[in-house]
Amino acid sequence: MNRLFRVGNIENVLFEKSARARRMNITVRPFKGVRVAVPHGVSLKDARAFAESNLHWIQRQLKKTARAEKDYVTLADPFKNIDRRRARKILIQRLDMLARMHGYQYNRVAVRNQKTRWGSCSSKNNINLNMKLTRLPEYLMDYVILHELVHTRIKNHGPRFYAELDRLIGHRKEMDKILKAYGVGLL
Repeated sequence: MNRLFRVGNIENVLFEKSARARRMNITVRPFKGVRVAVPHGVSLKDARAFAESNLHWIQRQLKKTARAEKDYVTLADPFKNIDRRRARKILIQRLDMLARMHGYQYNRVAVRNQKTRWGSCSSKNNINLNMKLTRLPEYLMDYVILHELVHTRIKNHGPRFYAELDRLIGHRKEMDKILKAYGVGLL
């Protein structure tokens, strides 16, 4: 069941039955709008009441996504027409150099055109990098790569992880803020 309803003053809220959802969940995404994941066994009436009870939160999120959509128009253009082969070469060279420089080892690397992540590191130390990293300033590209390299030793985002990242970067929180501004270009 996929149905669109009005919730408060918000048109076209998607209510979608989800086999994966264990509880009701609301997401608000730029260019996609509001979605309510409805687990099996939950009535549409209960799901609509849940959305109504979270109306103020939804409205705040819609304001944020409106800004993100506006920023996307400004930032997305540099992310168009990226040569995948060239991006792969640049990112692997940079990853190798930073790994050697700081004494990290990884297993494999994949370069993809991802929509929601700049990078990731698997439990087997396989690193995935977003080809769009090549369009960021070099210091941000290095920051993401170092973030993933630290995950080869520390698999979570706990205090040890951030202490190690701060040792390498020095101003991690500032870098996170700058990177977040570019994040809308991932869409």
